[in-house]
Amino acid sequence: MNKEIIELLDVILRCIISLITLFFVTKMIGKKQVSEFSLFDYVIGISIGNFAAEMALNLDSDYLHGTIAVIVFGLVSYIVSLITLKNLKARKFFIGDPTIIIEDGKILYKNLKKTKIDINDLLEEARINGYFDIFQIDYALMEANGKISFLPKADYQPPLNKDLKIQTDKTGLCANLIVDGKIIKESLKIMHKDEKWLKHQINVKGYKLEDIILATLDLKENFKVYGKNVNSKTYDILN
Repeated sequence: MNKEIIELLDVILRCIISLITLFFVTKMIGKKQVSEFSLFDYVIGISIGNFAAEMALNLDSDYLHGTIAVIVFGLVSYIVSLITLKNLKARKFFIGDPTIIIEDGKILYKNLKKTKIDINDLLEEARINGYFDIFQIDYALMEANGKISFLPKADYQPPLNKDLKIQTDKTGLCANLIVDGKIIKESLKIMHKDEKWLKHQINVKGYKLEDIILATLDLKENFKVYGKNVNSKTYDILN
């Protein structure tokens, strides 16, 4: 068997090993790595891809070294994902926070520059989401994964209340008061509430703070609690 055929078979074998390793590492990391890249996920993904390509195509490299490199980066990503699930500060550091780029129908130029997008990018994303007139948008947020979420003004929310001649009130954004059992003090301050009020509300419904995955409050004082138990109910408290 000549040298070229041996090298070809070696490349095929390396590709198979690389593919199998990537498959199991990706399953370990989870679907989020594939569908929604944060900045940290993107760095990890690029690094793993480079190691896998090097292992498959560089015939002078060692199988074991490339496989170990892919596994180590996969383990780091997996450990970080576990930490960010439990620690809000770590989540903000590794994943990031949403950034408001439109508020009350006004474009926040400073935040637009902060997110490194220009007005043309914003208009393009708005059109993709069905808003050809920026006037129809009440709020827009740049999510941690780079996607932009839009909240239309009350008159332009389907069905079109303006066309139905229905009087509407300003909806605004919901404030996340509790996330994964952690009280978000900044949100409480924005909604003019304190921890004493919040703890009283969750105690009334029989919840413990550590058993709440999410609690929100909107401008109409609708307080919603989502328990970590999948069978738990969602309660509304109307004040």
